[in-house]
Amino acid sequence: DTDRNKAVTLLDARPVFQIAEQAFCIYFAFEWTVRYVAFDKKWNCFRDAWFIFDSLLVGMMVIETWVMTTVMLVMGGDGAVGLGNASILRMARLLRLTRMARMARLL
Repeated sequence: DTDRNKAVTLLDARPVFQIAEQAFCIYFAFEWTVRYVAFDKKWNCFRDAWFIFDSLLVGMMVIETWVMTTVMLVMGGDGAVGLGNASILRMARLLRLTRMARMARLL
């Protein structure tokens, strides 16, 4: 994505990058939902630090992928004006991937 996608926003990216971004967002939102449903007492999810961390990352990913894209479509134009640099959200997602890689090694 960072090497081949030169678009500033998701709306300007080629379809392959848009589809990949949507797929990752759906996958991680589904994973978060499954983990949330797995808690017997839903209140206990606030005691799990990794769940809270993942909740923040999934929330930022949903905001970046779906909410910001919707706002840009509603605003019209190029949409990049006024939203600032959203690359910090991508950096936080790298932390999640690092954690997933560490978990895969444990298996």
